Amino acid sequence: MKRSIQLFGIMALIALFFGACTAQQGSGGPSASAWRNGVKGQWTLNSVEKEGFPTGASVKTIFEEAPIDCFIGSTWDLTGSGKGSITFSNAGELCAPGAVRDIFWSIFQAEGSSSSQFQFKKIMPGDRAKDVTAGFRLDLLSANDSGLVMRMPVDVGNTTAYLVFNFSRN
Repeated sequence: MKRSIQLFGIMALIALFFGACTAQQGSGGPSASAWRNGVKGQWTLNSVEKEGFPTGASVKTIFEEAPIDCFIGSTWDLTGSGKGSITFSNAGELCAPGAVRDIFWSIFQAEGSSSSQFQFKKIMPGDRAKDVTAGFRLDLLSANDSGLVMRMPVDVGNTTAYLVFNFSRN
């Protein structure tokens, strides 16, 4: 009797192991909730790299807010509730050090897709997140205990280039 219980337990563990492996094979990437857990926290934007930009092409502002340089060094506070903020620290001609932009963020994953995107909308004073319909989406490339990398497509002439955002966890 004791031997059959042990055998049953071993078989159940084997079935569980193969079932878990099968479920992961079809997923193709982390789920939206796994990304959300990896992204929430406090981050510093260390750099923004240009990928696939034609020679001479530039970006005047990002997120309809400010030049790229103003975002370098900014702190992104992303709480588990979806509320967040971007605190600017760079003091440039067009930058406002100490300014805070409230945001509401989430993870978007299209049905049937294995890729996920970080999406956020800016919340202006007096606005409620549910009333704001415009926002921004960035492709999630990686998120771990020390770093976060996201990529935003940018139309440059007749081609799509990318801005790659490199964050470190605070």
